[in-house]
Amino acid sequence: MSWLESAIIFTPIPDRIARLRELAYNLWWTWHPEAQELYQQIDAELWELDYHNPVDFLRDVRQRRLEAAAVDPAYLKQYDAVLKSFDSYMGAKKTWFTTHYPDAKDTQIAYFSAEFGLHESLPIYSGGLGILSGDHVKEASDMGLPFVAVGFIYPQG
Repeated sequence: MSWLESAIIFTPIPDRIARLRELAYNLWWTWHPEAQELYQQIDAELWELDYHNPVDFLRDVRQRRLEAAAVDPAYLKQYDAVLKSFDSYMGAKKTWFTTHYPDAKDTQIAYFSAEFGLHESLPIYSGGLGILSGDHVKEASDMGLPFVAVGFIYPQG
């Protein structure tokens, strides 16, 4: 658990769906509507109130909603499918980068931008540059680049 996670009070998540927190802290969810639906299905109204932000959602959601999702067969089927897709993506050993640069496994690429347009719930962009930077982050992830994005977080948006 990171220092940030330990500083925020969360509603306990039932073990069967506990990986919702892991998913919330990985930007993979921003590119996969089926992952976002996992949160929305638990409490659609709260999902809207929290501006589609899964970290905020997990902080605010009621325990009984999580417990109901953890025993709903239809929800669990979707949850398992999403996590299977997530695990496959994250565990890929053969990527564009590893195929083309097998000897560069200890390399790190730093990408600096003033803003990153990743998702509406992350207000760290204002326009075209941010959207382009967000696209670069997504493509770098898909290619398996050892990529670190460095930018700013503005407290007022």
